Amino acid sequence: MALSYRRSLAALSLALIFTPAAGQGTEAGDSAPPIVFVHGDGDGAGFWTTTFWRFEANGYPADFLFAADIDHPAARTLDTVPEDNRSSTEEAARAVAATVDRALGETGAEKVAIVAHGRGCQTARNYVKNFDGAAKVARLVLAGCLSHGAYRNPQEQLDAEFNGAGTFLTALNAGGEVPEGIPTTVLRSDRFDLYAQPDGRFLGLPGEPTGVSYDAPALEGAEDIVLEGLDHRETATAPEAFIALHTAVTGQPPARLDAEPETAPQISGEISGWANGAPTNMVLEGATLTVYAVDAETAERQGEPVLRQTVAEDGRYGPVAVDPAQPYEFVVEADGYATTRIYRSAFPHSTAIADLRLFPAEAAPVAGQLLSGEVVNMMRPRGYFGIDDNATLDALPVASRPEAEPVPAVWISAVAVAETEARAVIGGFDGETIAARTTPDDASDVIWIELRE
Repeated sequence: MALSYRRSLAALSLALIFTPAAGQGTEAGDSAPPIVFVHGDGDGAGFWTTTFWRFEANGYPADFLFAADIDHPAARTLDTVPEDNRSSTEEAARAVAATVDRALGETGAEKVAIVAHGRGCQTARNYVKNFDGAAKVARLVLAGCLSHGAYRNPQEQLDAEFNGAGTFLTALNAGGEVPEGIPTTVLRSDRFDLYAQPDGRFLGLPGEPTGVSYDAPALEGAEDIVLEGLDHRETATAPEAFIALHTAVTGQPPARLDAEPETAPQISGEISGWANGAPTNMVLEGATLTVYAVDAETAERQGEPVLRQTVAEDGRYGPVAVDPAQPYEFVVEADGYATTRIYRSAFPHSTAIADLRLFPAEAAPVAGQLLSGEVVNMMRPRGYFGIDDNATLDALPVASRPEAEPVPAVWISAVAVAETEARAVIGGFDGETIAARTTPDDASDVIWIELRE
């Protein structure tokens, strides 16, 4: 039977106050297995930043949390045909295998729990079924999956990974959809996952049936938890999702839903970019990063940089100590890219996956058109902008959302700024606000506001 979570966060928080945090008073090991998190198509390890914070706030050992980072995170058009900066199902599964082995080696545990999202669901299942993962996995928690495809077409593109009637998913689902002996939980939206829609409008085929339904992410034999009103990404990242996720992994609900504040958080991460029209997790060796504390309202820089670093071949920056009440500007310069300025909220807690990705300006069209002149872009990496969301950019509702579309399907937007003098542009979503500063004297740079939630 599907469960439903549709209470306010205030009510949820009140109900959870009296539940002890997982890991408090217990030994890491059987009670707290290492968790390997697997991102979805086009994403990276940083997708899980807020989830890591929530686990740590509930007493989970920080050194028991691992995030896979697939070098080429986007799937190939056809699994059997190599493409630049696209991974096959085998390549993705082997990346998970490497992360699992690292987690077991570093912790001494016998098995891990795997938490996966989107494409990561079938990647994790493929690892368990076909790459000797069954003996190393104690539990699967799968969110926003494409378990039966984003569409079903038994006549064409049979080698496409997301074709529910194709070779890969047909074989993956054969012989039992849940691996024997591995408890599996599926977290899914009721009807707001854009990849589980009966109509093909999100595939460029409006009015055409996809052959899948709202419950396509479900797996026969798995615990099926329906998270009402959440979008594709929120099924893994929203506070409501974390309650179900934490409960599935630990056997009890979390005691808190926010990060544990630290007085001097340390942050670090990787710098990657864009290739062949898609994000990549291949690091940018030689990129130069300069980090500035900025005023929360004007985005003006506050003093000297807190970090100036040219990254080595591992592509990593930091660690650097930050003020947990202070927003920051990350300025990245790398060969082949325009100077990129990324504005983020304060970091309340340490993280080693504060990754930076250089998106080109063309990644943020509005209604299919690139904006000209001075442009400020905004992204929501852990969710989409819905028509009912309180989402604004430069005091205007976030552009490019279809006015009559109830399913959130836009996570990037932009606004053109006409003024010739530098000024602040404020982006906001659900109470979080971030200021960016225009740079009219450098029209070739790329400016991003990157939301946390």
